[in-house]
Amino acid sequence: MKLEGKRVLITGADGFIGSHLTEELVNRGCKVRAFVYYNSFNSWGWLDNFPKETLGKIEVFAGDIRDPNGVRTAMKDIDVVFHLAALIAIPFSYHSPDSYVDTNVKGTLNIVQAAKDLGVERVLVTSTSEVYGTAQFVPITELHPRQPQSPYSASKIGADCIAESFYRSFDLPLTIVRPFNTYGPRQSARAVIPTIITQLLNGATEIKLGDLKPTRDLLFVKDTVRGFCAIAECDELIGQDCNIATQSEISIKELAESMINQINPNVKIVQDAERVRPSKSEVYRLFGCNEKIKKHTSWRPEYNLEKGIAATIEWFKDPKNLAGYKSNIYNI
Repeated sequence: MKLEGKRVLITGADGFIGSHLTEELVNRGCKVRAFVYYNSFNSWGWLDNFPKETLGKIEVFAGDIRDPNGVRTAMKDIDVVFHLAALIAIPFSYHSPDSYVDTNVKGTLNIVQAAKDLGVERVLVTSTSEVYGTAQFVPITELHPRQPQSPYSASKIGADCIAESFYRSFDLPLTIVRPFNTYGPRQSARAVIPTIITQLLNGATEIKLGDLKPTRDLLFVKDTVRGFCAIAECDELIGQDCNIATQSEISIKELAESMINQINPNVKIVQDAERVRPSKSEVYRLFGCNEKIKKHTSWRPEYNLEKGIAATIEWFKDPKNLAGYKSNIYNI
């Protein structure tokens, strides 16, 4: 299947990865409908920052992924669905787990149920590397056991299972896409890289972080969205789950020291107890295998960590971008 000319729905289009994917699909000649979260401010998230020329090519649909009627309405006349809408912050999932079940599990059920009933040609459900928990072996393949180490990861495991059940029960043509730790421009302050960069650029003399030992497989957002597109166009991956990863790892400590050296070498790292996750909940090692996506598609990462971090720092240096981040508090 080729994406060009397809009628595409992107849920979570107002968010970090979703907004980048929206741009990519517009550029590929898709007819894009962007599902954004309805709110009283009529905010379309990051879509509000798009040039008028780009925004004019997008049909914006405001709704709530938890509402089956709204989801079904948004999916009318759609060929391909990229389902990214989710609650993703791990610390907030300790606080409000019910909302994660409603949004991530029931929201995914709404998507696959409507896709089955409406005869959608292709569905991509977004998973997360957090479903693997701390690596039992590396690199982590798609056969790695699922370990629900937070309410967030449990909700995503549930969503994955709902999606897989609809493939097995109803032959729904879907793939579960599992990006590892995506970063880049527009990422929420709840993620570690924006946390570090915004504290540094706002003149902090010390930066506050949680546990410094965990390792992550860091994937630049442009590589992530190209991975989504490559998987969507690969019929061999229907009914499967597929990692998008760089097959490398770096510790939070090494990552922070690298950015400190680039922005202000005089800054010290302070471990903030409030930011440390419960030890049995912390995922200590994520190091993904990308052999499956490389076997079935032509996808290869184009950004190494140095290039990706440099592009991210450059974006945050723009005062208009930095102004929207609250670096002086712990964003959960």
